[in-house]
Amino acid sequence: MKNKICLITGANAGIGFETAKALSSKGFKVILVCRTEEKAKMAMEKILIGHAEAELDYALADLSSQAEIRNLAKNIITKYPVLDVLINNAGIWYSDMQLTADGIERQWAINHLAPFLLSHLLLPSLSKAKDPRIITVSSDSHFHGKIHFEDVNLTNNYHGLRAYAQSKLANVLFTKSFEKLKPNKKLSIYAVQPGLVKTDIGLKHTFSFHGLMWKLRRLTGKTPAKGAATSVFLALDKSVKGISGKYWDKCKPKPCSKKANSSPDADQLWGLSCEQCGIADYFGNIVQ
Repeated sequence: MKNKICLITGANAGIGFETAKALSSKGFKVILVCRTEEKAKMAMEKILIGHAEAELDYALADLSSQAEIRNLAKNIITKYPVLDVLINNAGIWYSDMQLTADGIERQWAINHLAPFLLSHLLLPSLSKAKDPRIITVSSDSHFHGKIHFEDVNLTNNYHGLRAYAQSKLANVLFTKSFEKLKPNKKLSIYAVQPGLVKTDIGLKHTFSFHGLMWKLRRLTGKTPAKGAATSVFLALDKSVKGISGKYWDKCKPKPCSKKANSSPDADQLWGLSCEQCGIADYFGNIVQ
C-alpha cells in the first residue's frame, strides 16, 4: 500500500482516528480532516508515537459549511492530484434542532450532504487513481430511518434520533445511487455499519438525559478500533475491488433496509441533494 493516499474526515478521535492509525501503519499516507489545527496535530502526534514512520498530513474544515467543504476539496486537489481512498467518517448527533449557515439542519448537513458534496468535489483526484474507493460510515440506525422529503430539516417534527436515522439512511441511498449512476466503472463505493462503538458521539451535543442514555448504551459497545475494522478492510483488501454499492458489516456485505432499496426514494434523494449542494452535473468533473 506504499504511496497510496487516503483522506479521512473526522479523523482526530473515535472511529476516524483508529482508521487513520491503522491505515498509516499499513503504508498509506493519511490526510486527517479535522475542525481545528490543534486537534489535527494532537491526533498526528498520537499516531507517530506508535508508528514513527507514518506519513501524515492534515486539512481543516467545518463540515457543516458547504463553503468550507469546497475550499477543503480545492486545496486537496491542488496538493494531491491523485487520491486513492476517501473515507467519509465524520458524523454527529444533536439533541436540539439548529440550522447551519446554509440553512440546513446540522445532522443532515454533516452526516449526509458533506459526504455527498465532498465525494463529488474530489472526483477529479479519485478518478485518476487505479483503484479508487469511497467509503461512507453509515449505521444500522438507518433501519429506523425515513427520508422526510417534505421537510428534511424536520422543522415541525424534530427529534435528534429521528434526524440521525434519516441521515444514516441517506448514506446508504447515496451509495446505491452513486453505484447506479457512475460513468467510471473503476470507482468503487461502500457504505459501512461500524456497530455500537464506545465513542462520545452521544455526549458532545446532547441533552443531559440523552447523554446519560448513551453512556449506559455504549457500555455494551465495541472499541473504536474494532468499529474501524470494516472501513480499514474496505480501504485495504484487494478482494473487494469492484464489489461496489453494497452495505457492509463485520467486513462482509449484508442486506440493508427495505427503504434503502427504494429506487424512487434514491432518485428523489439524489435530486434533492444535488439541489441543496448546488450541483448541476454530479459526475461532470470526472477526469477520463
